[in-house]
Order: sequence, then structure tokens, then C-alpha cells
Amino acid sequence: MTAGENGERRSYFVRTYGCQMNEHDSERIAGLLEADDLVAAPTMADADVIVLNTCCIRENADNKLYGQLGHLKRLKEERPEVQIAVAGCLAQKDQNLVRQRAPHVDVVFGTHNVARAADLLSEARVSGPVTEILAESDEFPSALPVRRDAQHAAWVTIQIGCDNTCTFCIVPSVRGREISRPFGELIDEVGRLAVDGVSEVTLLGQNVNSYGRDMTLALRRAGDLDVGAAAHSPGAELVPDGAHGPASMNGATAPDGPVDAAWRAGEAWANGRRTARPLFGDLLWAVGAVDGIKRVRFTSPHPKDLRADVIAAMAETPAVCEHLHLPLQSGSDEVLRAMHRGYTAQRYLERLEAARAAVDDLAVSTDIIVGFPGETERNFADTLELAAAARFDSAFTFVFSPRPGTEAAELADQFVDPHVSAERMERLRTVIERSARLGNESRVGRVEEVLVEGPSKRNSGTLTGRTRQNRLVHFAAAEPLRTGTYARVGVTDAATFHLSGELIEVTAPARHRTRIPVAAR
Repeated sequence: MTAGENGERRSYFVRTYGCQMNEHDSERIAGLLEADDLVAAPTMADADVIVLNTCCIRENADNKLYGQLGHLKRLKEERPEVQIAVAGCLAQKDQNLVRQRAPHVDVVFGTHNVARAADLLSEARVSGPVTEILAESDEFPSALPVRRDAQHAAWVTIQIGCDNTCTFCIVPSVRGREISRPFGELIDEVGRLAVDGVSEVTLLGQNVNSYGRDMTLALRRAGDLDVGAAAHSPGAELVPDGAHGPASMNGATAPDGPVDAAWRAGEAWANGRRTARPLFGDLLWAVGAVDGIKRVRFTSPHPKDLRADVIAAMAETPAVCEHLHLPLQSGSDEVLRAMHRGYTAQRYLERLEAARAAVDDLAVSTDIIVGFPGETERNFADTLELAAAARFDSAFTFVFSPRPGTEAAELADQFVDPHVSAERMERLRTVIERSARLGNESRVGRVEEVLVEGPSKRNSGTLTGRTRQNRLVHFAAAEPLRTGTYARVGVTDAATFHLSGELIEVTAPARHRTRIPVAAR
């Protein structure tokens, strides 16, 4: 699929809706297309191949997608050779609806078909529209080629799927059961990223705190780690080496031989008490020890699984950033029970305070849903009270959006009036923004380590960067600094959502290679 109508290389454009997991999938889709000899297009209108990588967490994402597909219908009429693909969570859930509402789409593929993106587009050019939805994936996105826009930072998928039963969440339906990647495979990947100049990694999973529980359970069931026993253990099926690297899924094969506990679950587990337990604390220590990695972030943990060993790893591993994203969802015990969250408001605060006691200068962000079915004014007041007590530095706040296929969507008789939800949202934002502003104001006069992300979107003469606490900083510099540079910045002013400062000195230059654009031929 390399040549266009005039013999030039075809171009692609990927638009992403949703979370970091989708962003990471989009990097892999772009990598696969470039491996198939396509080049990135500057805009959607210039592209020969357009991929919309979708989210289905909230109804607004659906509306954005179908609105975009409406615009693309006109483009398709003007340029019939343009290919349009819909990928991701919404494609996984609503493939038939996508086909019904947008028959001009060439390819529909789901969350478990990322590896087939280029092949499906090629098939569609020959045979017409293609739809392919797999129930489960046969490899992790990180085993595929990648095209990262930020060369100094990378996402690393440590698990896929989710075993929780939150009544508002569609993720288990579209991402499948929880499966962890082998420990050794992850450390190898982070090591390769570091050699390539990456200095910041973000570990991705639907519930990172439970990473490895499935693997250690399988190893425990395998008893003496006999290959035959492991092969018949639930969740420990043998997976042969593939073209993209060793040990896909929670595979039981190591690069050089049979089942190896250290490869699958890490040396700390293999050399210690081999109980069935999560391994995320072990993973933080190990990733933070990789030479060249200066910052380690992760998202998202689940409060019910925030264990003491994870908090200790955050406190004792210098590379792990002083930032914790801990989704609350509601401050009402009654609503938390209806959500199937597995913790109470008091338990949430206890774990939050344990993290703050152990990790000096910890910044905390969260997710909160307003207007969950049956939420009363008293329930919402509990959320406001907890949000104020938690002193969140930032929050992603959402009005409840019923997703077909979830338990909460069936509670139509308990839906909160939209006007009530909107009014509550404004009150919640006031509380969140007050604590965010106070948190930022407390940084004025300090010197922060900032990782440069590039020029400001509003002012090209100003640089932007992130502190270890994930606070955005705008600052001026006499000379341009490469993205990926580390610098010390004196904070001079604070606003609700950002800091302002002055460059003091560069502490570490960017190490990654500069990406050279490839011109179409």
C-alpha cells in the first residue's frame, strides 16, 4: 500500500479520542503504517489514510466521532481513494452501529486488532470494506512498531484488561480480562527505551496496582514451575515466541528457555516468598533502577489495591515521581457501594494519608463522577467534603454518562436531572480549583526541576515543562531548549492550572535522537 495515484508514498493521519491507553495504541498504529511505508500527513485533509482511534467511556466521545465521520463523508465524496478506519473501544463495542451510521468507513477494527491495522487497510483496498473484531488480543501493543511524537518520554503497557466490576465502566467489555506482561519483558523494554534516549516512562494499565497478580497465581498453581504444569494452569498458557519479541501476553516462555520465575515475576518474587500477590511495587523498584531513566510515572491505580509495598516503592525509589493519581469517583459510601468500588470514603482517605506520610511533597490528582444514578444532595455533599479534605492538586470531573452494556445504564429510573448534575459540577469545580490554586501558590519561591516539553502553545517565546509533581510550568529562556532537557526553574507566580518561573540552569541536556522527517517521494 505504498504508492498513491501519482506514484508518491501514501500518507496517514491518526486522531485519538480518550485515555493514555488509546494514545499508546495510536503510537503503535502509526508505527505499523510507517513500517508499511506510509508517511505522516500534516493534517487530516491531506491524508490518504485516516484512522480514528476511539473511546467509549463517555457519550461525548461518541458524538465527537460521529460528527467527525460526517465531515469525512464529504472528503470521501471528493477523494474516493481516501481510506477511513475506525479503531479502538467504540469500534470494539459498536462495530455494527458504526457501519450503519457511517457506511463510507473502509475499516472497523477493535482494541485487540491493533497489530492488524496495516493489513486490514490493504485488504480493504482490494476487497472493499472490512470489519474485524477479536474478543481477546494475542499480543501487547508494546510488542509492535511505534511512532512517538515525544522522543524523550514513552508509555509502557504493563497489563491489558480489567477484572473489576465498576458498574459505570465499559472497559472490561472492550478491553477484556486482566492479563499482565512478563516482568523481564518490561524491564528489557524500558532498558531499550533508555538506550534510545528516553528518560521518562509512564507505566500503563487499567489497574496498575494489581499488575502481576494473575502471573503469580498461575506460578503458584504450577507448583514446582514444571513446564507441563504451567501449561495447564489457568492464566499460564504457553505462548511461543513471535515475530515481534519474546513471551507475549502472560506467556510462560523466556527468551532462552522454559518457564522461569524471575523472568515472569521478577527476582524479588522468585527469590522470596512465592505467594500469589501483585507485583507493582517490585516493578516500580526495578524500572526506577534502569540506567538512564530519571522519571517514572504510572496510571491508573485503584484505591482498593494501593498496598504498603507500592507506597514504599514510591517513597524509596528516587526515579518515581512524587505524584499519585488516585481515582475517587465519589465521596459517598452509599454511591461507592452502588459503583462496586470496593472501598469506603474513610478507607480512601486513610490510604491517601498513608501515601502522603511516606512520600514527601506528594501531589495527588483524582477522577470524580457527578450525578451517578441515585445520587442525593446528601451524597454529593459527602463528595464535596471529602474533596476539600483530600486537598487534590487537580481532578478530572465528569457528569455521569450511561454506557449501554453497563449495570449503571440500567438504572434509568434513578438518573439525576441534568440541570441538577450541572449545578453540582460547578460546585465541585469550585472546591477542586481552590485546592489546586492553593497547591500551586505554595510553590512560589521554590526551585523546581522541570522536564522541558517544548514551546508554549500560546506563546512560542515561552517554554513549557512539567515538574516531578506533574505541575505545568511556563518560563522564558534566553536560548531555545530541546524537548527532553532537564532544567532548574525558579517559580515566580502561580495560577490555578500552571506555574510561571525563570530559568536558573540546565541540569541535563536531552539525550534522545532528533527525529528527521521523511519527505514524500
